[in-house]
Amino acid sequence: MNKSHRTALAVADVIATSLADPQPWTAQPPGDGLVWPQSLWAGAAGIALLHIERARSGHGDPEIAHAWLEVAASGALTKAANANLFFGAPALAFTMYTAAGTTGRYQRALERLDDAVTSITRIRLTAAHTRIVRSEQPEMKEFDLVRGLAGLGAYHLSRHSDHPITADVLSYLVRLTEPLHAGGELPPWWTTVAPNGEPSSDYPHGHGNLGMSHGICSALALLSLAVIRNVGVAGAKEAIERICVWTDTWRQQDNAAAWWPGVITIEQVREQRTDPSQRPRPSWCYGISGTARAHQLAGLALADERRQKAAEEAMLATLRDPAQLDRLPEIGLCHGTAGLLHSAWRMASDARTPQLGDELPHVAARLAAQLARPATLELLDGAAGAALALHSFATGTVVSGWDTFLLLG
Repeated sequence: MNKSHRTALAVADVIATSLADPQPWTAQPPGDGLVWPQSLWAGAAGIALLHIERARSGHGDPEIAHAWLEVAASGALTKAANANLFFGAPALAFTMYTAAGTTGRYQRALERLDDAVTSITRIRLTAAHTRIVRSEQPEMKEFDLVRGLAGLGAYHLSRHSDHPITADVLSYLVRLTEPLHAGGELPPWWTTVAPNGEPSSDYPHGHGNLGMSHGICSALALLSLAVIRNVGVAGAKEAIERICVWTDTWRQQDNAAAWWPGVITIEQVREQRTDPSQRPRPSWCYGISGTARAHQLAGLALADERRQKAAEEAMLATLRDPAQLDRLPEIGLCHGTAGLLHSAWRMASDARTPQLGDELPHVAARLAAQLARPATLELLDGAAGAALALHSFATGTVVSGWDTFLLLG
């Protein structure tokens, strides 16, 4: 372990130590008590992931992880049809599964949670297929990672890749990419809503979303991971190719690097043009941290070296561009430097472009410096997630599979 790794690990240790005791969180949950414990976004379940990964990698105390998991399991647990990977029974199931590993712990609770998550998934699948039969366009929350079936599918692929529900979700994602209308100008995943997920007069014709958090790159990443792990279903590679054809249409190139816009409007489709000002910051949710990793995974799934290399070069150019790095003043996994670091680390692990790994230390150092300022504590946008990214960079591993919820690995 060299100096940059030792420094990253030391910063992660400091953050984990400051979050060792869940009692302050229990006494005064964030958001004036409106944050549910079973939230990966900002709840105890998300902070538990930090301690679970540390414990399973030999750098933390399993009892601290267990204490946070107990808090995550406290209170009312929603099993409603709108529960998702980031909230409710699926979020708790994912967190508990990462903690269990091969230990045999939590098996009874996991079985009950699995039944709930499978039931939620089947309800969502029925609604999605009914919508397709009606030839209606989807809302983002049907298929996306944060609220939809890509997120539920990420859990099922990780938890029980051979279960019928896993194949059912993957088959739905294949169907999602098949044309709804003959000769239509819009892809079948074109949503009816604005980027915030709600109907809006600003988006009367909806939009096409390329993001990893709320867009079609989540389906691209999940289908690609399934193929890579030999869990592919009929038509999976063809679905990957259909998504790639559309995203390639919107792939842009400037003097610094290739990039993809986060959102496409009907006007852009008709003009076949994207303005350079629409380049998103290099975040996980909408920027290069998510889209480049999704395309690298697609290249690996299709044995398409050209696609894989292009994605890696786009990430490499971003890591070398101070102007792009400066667009991430936040620390978080979702919107900030932690997401860029962890995505780049995952990409470097699979890369045909060895220079990617050479750029990681300065990104880690940048994140460590940002953490010297006050920060919130939660997983997605706070210190817990940043500590996880630094920990994985420093140790060179993800033992628990914590980043499944980001569809990065």
